[in-house]
Parts: sequence; structure tokens; C-alpha cells
Amino acid sequence: MRLSDTAADETMMFHERKKIMQITTKSLAREPFLTGLSEPMLEILAKEAMPAEFKAGEEIFNEGGLANRFYLICSGKVELQAATNSEHQPVIVETIGADSVLGWSWLFPPYTWHFDACAITPVKAIFFYGTRLREECETNHELGHELMKRVSAVVIERLQAARHHLIEEREKCGCRVSATMTGTT
Repeated sequence: MRLSDTAADETMMFHERKKIMQITTKSLAREPFLTGLSEPMLEILAKEAMPAEFKAGEEIFNEGGLANRFYLICSGKVELQAATNSEHQPVIVETIGADSVLGWSWLFPPYTWHFDACAITPVKAIFFYGTRLREECETNHELGHELMKRVSAVVIERLQAARHHLIEEREKCGCRVSATMTGTT
């Protein structure tokens, strides 16, 4: 099977960008999200890792869309936003930056995004296809367990950020905040 000229060009550009960005097991081991993974796990991830860049203002993904990837943010800032049912601007759930993970929905059915993500500054990231990693995790349970633990921690962090944001918004409008919401029960 012969790759089309366009596909061959894209493959060549990918490998050139990967060389420039130096995505290796050593560079992945320095990423906070991956710290402590074994060398064989890092080798699997390095094979799947690709560089990604986004311009300021560029949408990375949209709520409800197919969640088939995740990113390790190397530099820049990304806003996670939730749409509202009104004509108001979306609610900013969290702003994430370097050393953060973007995208956890690739791991949980129905594999759709729960937020919008937009680069607010130029962003450089390491990109992984979640679909490929899910397939790898089905056969490599140790890797699957490690990724599940790490992604679950990100989910908890994002839920806490959303809760804190909700509390702040309620306090701004003078609404009563229950002890359950503040975690002081």
C-alpha cells in the first residue's frame, strides 16, 4: 500500500517536528504527569507521542465532540470553558498551563468532551491519540492502571476547580453557599 503524496508529506513533517521537539523517553519522564512510569511504559508512550502547537484563540476541542486525544501542555495557557444556556459568554472553568494535562474524556465512555478548550496564548504540547492508548491499555494492564490513576487525579482536580469557581460565582451574586458546597460539613 502506497501512501498518498499528502500523507507521505504529513508523515515526514511529523517525524521532523518530533525530532525538533525531542520527544523521547527521557523527555517524557520529566513531564509531571508521567513521573515515575517505568522505562517500558515510557517507550510505549514515546512511540505514540507527537508534537502539537496551537495559536492564541485557536479552539482545541469542543464540548460534545469526539474525545480521542489528550495533551501534555509544555508551554502556554488553555482555558477550559463550559457553555451556558443563555447568550452570555461561556463560563471559564479553569485555566491550565505548562506541566498540566489537557483532556481526560478519551478514557471514559462515551468518549466525548465535557468542556470546550481554547488556547489563550500560543501553546506547545505533546499529543497522544487516546484511542491508541486505550487499545494499548487493554493488553497492557499495568500501563492502563497507571494512566487510570493519573487521569482520575486530573478529573478530581478539575471537579474541585469547577466547585471552587461555582462557589466564587455564587458569593459574587450574594447567593447563599451551603456548607456541603464549601466542604465544611
